[in-house]
Amino acid sequence: MSNDMYSVEQVADLLGLHVRTVRGYIRTGRLRAARIGKQYRIARADLDALTGRDRPPSAAPGGASVEVSSIVQVDGVDRAVADRLGTFVLAGVNTNHDPARPLRVQTVYDEERSRMKIVILGDPAATADLLRLLDAVLDGDDGLLAAGGDGPREGRADHA
Repeated sequence: MSNDMYSVEQVADLLGLHVRTVRGYIRTGRLRAARIGKQYRIARADLDALTGRDRPPSAAPGGASVEVSSIVQVDGVDRAVADRLGTFVLAGVNTNHDPARPLRVQTVYDEERSRMKIVILGDPAATADLLRLLDAVLDGDDGLLAAGGDGPREGRADHA
């Protein structure tokens, strides 16, 4: 038998599970397996997918993993503008989603200070794209974020 294919018993031993549990994973589709005769065979890639080892880390040219964290602070916005901006940012992240360059975004609004913070974690290029999008919206005169004449807004981006 090839080293790249495992029996149900071998997978159970490797994962420290009962054989019935592994068969249950196969029946429910949680673990892919090929049926050969009366037995199942599990490919190494499918086992790795189950255990989460199939996700290669995003690597920089030197082999190091790179992640950027950025905090964008927008002062002088009311709740309605913060909601619109948050929706716009999250739509931008989800619309231009590239699985190879994932972004995690969190928005926080401080009502007392009329301040919004947008926290961005992820790939440097995808983060830069999102920051350019934010810059265009915050500096634009298109009225996208205008709130019933509440005066000028100030935006400042701090990058950690």
